[in-house]
Amino acid sequence: MIIAVLNQKGGVGKTTLSIHLASTLALAGKSILLIDADAQGSALDWASSRESPPLFNVVGIATNSIHKEVRLLADKYEFIVIDGPPRVYDVARSCIAASNFVLIPLQPSPYDVWSAKEVVDLINEVKEPLSAYKTIQSAFVINRKIPNTVIGREVEEALTQYNLPVLKTQLCQRVIYAETAARGTSSIEEDPDSLAGKEIKQLTEEILKTYKKNQQLI
Repeated sequence: MIIAVLNQKGGVGKTTLSIHLASTLALAGKSILLIDADAQGSALDWASSRESPPLFNVVGIATNSIHKEVRLLADKYEFIVIDGPPRVYDVARSCIAASNFVLIPLQPSPYDVWSAKEVVDLINEVKEPLSAYKTIQSAFVINRKIPNTVIGREVEEALTQYNLPVLKTQLCQRVIYAETAARGTSSIEEDPDSLAGKEIKQLTEEILKTYKKNQQLI
């Protein structure tokens, strides 16, 4: 399964989310590759700061040939997670074409809801010519929610205009994400019983269940 974490808007937590999805799957015993498709190379920087042996491989492919490269790598891994770039349309298009599931993180703000149209339109544009032989699923996830606030529910209602599912799991803004990033680890690796660790595990499980359920319907 190939999961692309993508949003044309920057600052929504794509890299942190990609790393945590890959970490969760790796800790579950799966073989994982994380592709850093952002020219800034944040996921590569994260991997280089790690002191202990890596849980999974991280490579940088910030080009519009990702969908071709993935064909050569897919048989070697159970899961590939792609950390997509903001505002680089040809690379983003390639990320979508390569994936089975596009996860769209966004912060609970009206600005993120308004800007979501850009990535939804891009996904639909890529999906249509591929629909004859490939199904690409996609869903929103609310990220960086302030704990104990109701704005996440309001954003979820606003997103219905895009006719894409919004995952039930919402990730909160937590200091542990920044702290573990500096050490080249993840919240679920350091403390799987923390609130952040439980949230990311729940999100990963929901993605897999959503994907499998839709696969059965196709």
